[in-house]
Amino acid sequence: MVHLTALLVVLTCMVLSQAQHEPGYCAFYEECGRNPLIEGSLIPPIVPCLNYSRARQLTGQHYRKLKQVCPILDHGENNTRACCSLKQLSSLEMSLTLSKAVLIRCPTCAENFAHLHCINTCSPNQSQTVKITKVMNITQLGETKEVVVGYQAFLSTTFADGAFQSCQNVRIPATGGLAIATMCGRYGAKLCNPQRWYDFQGDSSNGLAPLDIDFRLVKEGDTEGLPKGVIPYNGRALMCNETTPSGGQVCSCQDCQESCPSVSHPPPPPGPFRLLGTDGFLVISLILLCLLLFAFVLYISVSCLAKSQKREDEKKGKRKGRGKDQNSNDVTQRLIDPSEVTCAERNSMAAQAFLSLEFRNWGTFMATYPLTVLLLSAAVVAVFAAGLKSIELITDPVELWSAPDSRARQEKDFHDTHFDPFFRTNQLILTAPDRKGHIYDSLLFGLQNFSGIVSKDLIIELLELQKRIQNIEFWSDDLNRTASLKDVCFAPLSPNNVSLTDCAVNSLPQYFQNSIDNINAKVNMTELGVTKEVDWRDHLIYCLNSPLSFKDITDLGLSCMADYGAPVFSFLAVGGYENDDFTNAEALIMTFSLNNYARNNPKFEVAMQWEKEFLKIVQDYQKSPANNFTFAYMAERSLEDEINRTTAEDIPIFMISYAVIFVYIAVALGEYSSWKRILVDSKFLVGLGGILVVGCSVLASMGFYSWIGIPSSLVVLQVVPFLVLAVGADNIFIFVLEFQRDVRRPGEKREEQIGRVLGNVAPSMLLCSLSESVCFFLGALSTMPAVKTFALYAALAVLMDFILQMTAFVALLSLDARRQDNNRCELLCCVTVSAQHPKKPNEGFLLPLMRKYYAPVLLHRYTRILVMFVFIFMLCGSVFLMFNVTVGLDQELAMPQGSYMLDYFKYLYKYFEVGVPVYFVTKRGFNFTTVEGMNAVCSSVGCDQFSLTQKIQYATNYPDQSYIAIPANSWVDDFIDWLNPGSKCCRLYNANINNGTFCPASELAQRCRRKCMVAPPDGVLRPNVTQFDRYLPDFLGNRPDLQCPKGGLGAYDKAVVKDASGEIIASRFMAYHTPLTNSQEFTAALLKSRELAHNITMGMRQIPGTSPDFEVFPYTLTNVFYEQYLTVVPEGLFNISLCLLPTFVVCCLLLGLDLRSGLLNLITIIMIVVDTVGVMTLWDIDYNAVALINLVTAVGISVEFVSHMTRSFALSTKPSHVERAMEATANMGSAVFAGVAMTNLPGILVLAFAKAQLIQIFFFRLNLVITLLGLAHGLIFLPVLLSYFGPGVNKAVLLQLQQAKAKASQELETRTNTRQVYDNLSYEDNEIKLDPDSEKAVTDASGPSTIKEKVERIDRF
Repeated sequence: MVHLTALLVVLTCMVLSQAQHEPGYCAFYEECGRNPLIEGSLIPPIVPCLNYSRARQLTGQHYRKLKQVCPILDHGENNTRACCSLKQLSSLEMSLTLSKAVLIRCPTCAENFAHLHCINTCSPNQSQTVKITKVMNITQLGETKEVVVGYQAFLSTTFADGAFQSCQNVRIPATGGLAIATMCGRYGAKLCNPQRWYDFQGDSSNGLAPLDIDFRLVKEGDTEGLPKGVIPYNGRALMCNETTPSGGQVCSCQDCQESCPSVSHPPPPPGPFRLLGTDGFLVISLILLCLLLFAFVLYISVSCLAKSQKREDEKKGKRKGRGKDQNSNDVTQRLIDPSEVTCAERNSMAAQAFLSLEFRNWGTFMATYPLTVLLLSAAVVAVFAAGLKSIELITDPVELWSAPDSRARQEKDFHDTHFDPFFRTNQLILTAPDRKGHIYDSLLFGLQNFSGIVSKDLIIELLELQKRIQNIEFWSDDLNRTASLKDVCFAPLSPNNVSLTDCAVNSLPQYFQNSIDNINAKVNMTELGVTKEVDWRDHLIYCLNSPLSFKDITDLGLSCMADYGAPVFSFLAVGGYENDDFTNAEALIMTFSLNNYARNNPKFEVAMQWEKEFLKIVQDYQKSPANNFTFAYMAERSLEDEINRTTAEDIPIFMISYAVIFVYIAVALGEYSSWKRILVDSKFLVGLGGILVVGCSVLASMGFYSWIGIPSSLVVLQVVPFLVLAVGADNIFIFVLEFQRDVRRPGEKREEQIGRVLGNVAPSMLLCSLSESVCFFLGALSTMPAVKTFALYAALAVLMDFILQMTAFVALLSLDARRQDNNRCELLCCVTVSAQHPKKPNEGFLLPLMRKYYAPVLLHRYTRILVMFVFIFMLCGSVFLMFNVTVGLDQELAMPQGSYMLDYFKYLYKYFEVGVPVYFVTKRGFNFTTVEGMNAVCSSVGCDQFSLTQKIQYATNYPDQSYIAIPANSWVDDFIDWLNPGSKCCRLYNANINNGTFCPASELAQRCRRKCMVAPPDGVLRPNVTQFDRYLPDFLGNRPDLQCPKGGLGAYDKAVVKDASGEIIASRFMAYHTPLTNSQEFTAALLKSRELAHNITMGMRQIPGTSPDFEVFPYTLTNVFYEQYLTVVPEGLFNISLCLLPTFVVCCLLLGLDLRSGLLNLITIIMIVVDTVGVMTLWDIDYNAVALINLVTAVGISVEFVSHMTRSFALSTKPSHVERAMEATANMGSAVFAGVAMTNLPGILVLAFAKAQLIQIFFFRLNLVITLLGLAHGLIFLPVLLSYFGPGVNKAVLLQLQQAKAKASQELETRTNTRQVYDNLSYEDNEIKLDPDSEKAVTDASGPSTIKEKVERIDRF
């Protein structure tokens, strides 16, 4: 037997070696049966008979078939010879049909592809271009025939290179990838070259070639090694920008770079602003610094000269120094003539007098009936707070940060209404950093690096984990049954009657159809005379490079398609690779996609429940000691879950913060004159009452807005109480400290004293509260829902806080004063102490300190100059830093420290090789059914060079600027290709079967002989309106398979939306962004995609019949979050400007149109805000909506630091600016320091221990900055600024003061004269005896006391 086999081999070699290579002769002819060496081929592997004979002349049907399949060989019916039979032509047509389905977008490529195989199979000079290398004997129907199972084909490199170049850029619209990637085996598109391309075509293991073809590419003129008589085929390969002989049009730009028009390079992004060769903002800041310093120095110089001149004039007697009154007493103010008083000054005095009197009467009334007031206040608060029963908290980030009428929100609503919302993603990214890789010597692919994670045991372990997750089951109350993945999964190819294997799960095991048997499969394979074992590694290498293949090129014969029928692209299976070295990847990726149901859909809760179970399994697996992976994971619900979790965990931190503030207020408000009275003079209950007033104001605000249906948010719950506490505590301190420093007058009731004190301080409290409330109400004009809601709640809360302070807190202080008058202990009201309250007013610790030390040092001549220099430098430095602040909010910051989502984001940015999908969505108003309409969208042959998809393709040429990495798929292109009669996709049943309806490619050819359309002579196929409307539904419902890979089910069935009349009212085209890693890149990508969409819109509106309001817009899931950063800067300027306006207006009005005080007030607040933004840059605090809320809050808190001080200065009657500034700093500065700064700081410092990064950055850091800068500007800069530029003393007040003194003096003189008259009338000394002490008492009561009271009433408005 062995000898017989050897003899047959020798004889075969002799026959093959004797074969001649002559023109006009065939090497094989006719079909002789199936190739016994091939199993599992995608088409029947029919091989030809060995037959060295002359080429046959073709006539009749044989000729017509050749002309149809291989027109390149047609020389006329009576002059055409060929080496292929009618059967061979039919088999060749079937094989070319499958290839043309992928290449037909470029007629030139398809023509060149068919050209080669027609030459090999049918050329009349076949024997000159091929050499038989392998034959076999097969027996068929009892007859033994010698068949060809392998041959060499000789091609010139000129033809081979030309054909390859015409095909190398042809794309597959459904995937955005290159067609050649599926036709070059293991090499993919990047490593493919002509030799590798032809090697794949000639490999019988590819499922299409019926026999092995060894393509030999020979350079022109190189005859070395060529068999005698062989002439390498050197026909002309068409260039892709040429028309075909059969009339086919040039290939489109997307498929052929040579066809592309000259497109100018997009302009580079604008560089940084520069002046004089350096940073422009730095130059502007330096210029501003120089101007301000020069102006200040000039002002100081002029002032010094003026004072010097004044002193000289006084010495010369030109001016009077101190004035003398009629009694020759020195006066510190010059006498005011009534004509000098302006109308504004009279208005200012009248306003202060009116407010003081009204608040005095109000306070007396509130203090007289404290219990009634408290009861009514509690009732009003209860009515408002009852609305909390229907409070609605916004937790959806979309609702929180994206306005309903914003562009991104409207686009999202349009997309989600017409298409399914973007599916829910549940993902794991797995690594094995400690695993060592290995080098695999593959029979087919040579030496290949395999990283540690790409190993068989880890793939199997990943598969086991995947199956555990896929098999999740749980009881669903919404479905009232056990639910599983198939109830909620995204199943693109089987949307109805979903089974578990229909669910879209993308992972590396899907290349093996999730089968352990396939992973373990091994087989010996012979390649080029070398026999080796091939296994999972060979299959994996092939599939990672050719994920669209239905069969690999190994003898394993496995498909690369996932078990749910779609391809798994490499970037969805592995990550962390370079230059498409997939097997050396550092990470494996596993993704479960769920349908994204609306929140009111019962299945939404089912999806949420499944994700909860998913997280539980993954977290348990992560803790398992048997786990060999280091991985990160996330579920669609994770972001919201983690935000809610950290909010709940940080509530105790906020409670501690408020508790610290409460303890401070309770301790700081107390009077501590002696240890015996410490329980009497403490203000624990007053402090508690102040806290309750703040809490009630917040509850009333939240309840009121809940009544009228305005929802709240966690931002409101966290920020508004803090803000109102800062504002409320300041007012409480000012009121209580003023009351403690005041001495009750003889005969004055305690209630009257409280009213009088309130009359002194309430206008200042009104000034701040009204400014802040109006500020926040105007801030509610913001378009950002979170900012708008915060502003509304804060405005009403501040207003309610002021109202309750004027009512409930006054009543509470009255009750406490009564208790203190009766020497009763605070917490033990029945216990009294014997020690009496000292008669001397209690100034506390801060007032004397600031009066004696701080104010004189601060307002020293040289200190003031130093302060102005320092704060001017701070302002200019902050202006420079402000222009360099980072705009955005990276999503990692929303996560608490230690969150598993932080690991996921880190893995995502490190290992993912492609960005998020971006859909270009068309609205109603464009006619896709016309030829012009299709050409304006498609990118294949005959399409406009600047069509929709073509413009997106141009953008991918510059990914660094466009942020688009993969061009858009196109249902229009694939629909046209699907209709092409050259493919098996669109066929109709025979007339007697199913009434001529659509016939899928899986049906037998005998049942479906009719084509949907006839091939056009120019190769540019376009359906008419009737054909378009008839066949589009069939295309969208056709499941893609090997026979028809262009089927639209899964890829496009949800991408086209029609109305009842059949008009296309929405469609979408999906591309991919480049990997985006921070908010700046997401924002830039949004901006660039909108620019591109606008350009597309303008182009498509030029098509006849297009509606003028037709629009194309880009949609990405993240757009609603990042759109705000396109407008957050102008939005912030608008909101802060609106907030600054009332601080100026209210200050001017309440100070009687005092424009200078209002302007200085405004300048200081602006400086606080600018310096805050500057420090944000230094401390890595990004500017975003959360920061904007805090900056609006900063304006409110700055009012507290500034306005009290400004008013105190404006109403002071001290003779000089410096003295007035000292008085304001000592009296009001101490209250502001104790009430604002020291109230905020302890609570802020506690927030440093919060887990949430958002709280640490935007509530701890930013509020600390705001408080410290407010303190510095309010207590350091503002007193100095007022000492230089503050308003003069109100002359109306001085005039009234002088008139009051004069009147009091006149009354005293009249009484003295009257007494002298009685003495002259000789009254007896014993009848009228005036005790000297009694006389003094009368004098004090009737004279100086009256003067003092009047003066004080004027001085304490």
